Amino acid sequence: MRPISGLTMTSYVGQQILPVADELAGLRIAVFRDWPYLYDGDRDYERDYLAAYAASPGSICVVARTEAGEAVGASTGIPLADDGTAFHAPFLARGLALDRIFYFGESVLLSPWRGRGAGHAFFDAREAHAASLGRFRFAAFCSVRRDAGDPRMPAGYRPNDAFWRGRGYAPVDGMACTLSWKERGHAEASPHTLDFWMRELERAEART
Repeated sequence: MRPISGLTMTSYVGQQILPVADELAGLRIAVFRDWPYLYDGDRDYERDYLAAYAASPGSICVVARTEAGEAVGASTGIPLADDGTAFHAPFLARGLALDRIFYFGESVLLSPWRGRGAGHAFFDAREAHAASLGRFRFAAFCSVRRDAGDPRMPAGYRPNDAFWRGRGYAPVDGMACTLSWKERGHAEASPHTLDFWMRELERAEART
C-alpha cells in the first residue's frame, strides 16, 4: 500500500471490523452529512449496516489514522453476495453472477486530510484484497445521482468521476439501485437513486 504523509492505513477483515465499527460509523455520519448525500446520521442504521460487513469473512475495512491514532478516514468492501439484497437485482438482471463481484462500500475522509493520496490507498487496498480472495472478476460501487442544477450543491463542488475513471472504473449505462435515507432538514426518509460503476479486477492487477 502506498505511503500517505501523516497517515497510517490499517486493514481489518471480517470480524476484525467490530472493534472499529463505532469509529467507522462516526466517520460515515460526519462525511455523508455533506453534499452530495446530505445524510442525517442514524446510529441504529449504522449498527445494522456495519454488522453485515463484520459478519462476512471476505469483507474489509481500511482505516486511516493520524500519528496520534485518531481515525480520520475509512473505506469498506464486501463480497456482493454478502451485501444487502437491494444491491443484487441490478446485477442479476444483467446476468452477472453475484459471487464474481466484489462490492466497494464507502470511502470517507475528513476534509483536512484530503488531497494526500488516501483515496488511491483505499482503492489499492480493497482491490488487492478482492484479488487475493481469488474468486472475483469485477469490482463495483455506486454513487448517488444528483441533479446538476440542484441549488444545494456547494459552489466549486467537483464530483469524483475523473478520479474513478482514472482508476479504470466506468459507469454502467442504465444500471442503478434505490436506497432510502433521511436527508438533513427532512422529517422522513426518502428514496435516492444510485448509479453503478464497475471495472474488471484482472485489469486492475495488470496495471500494478
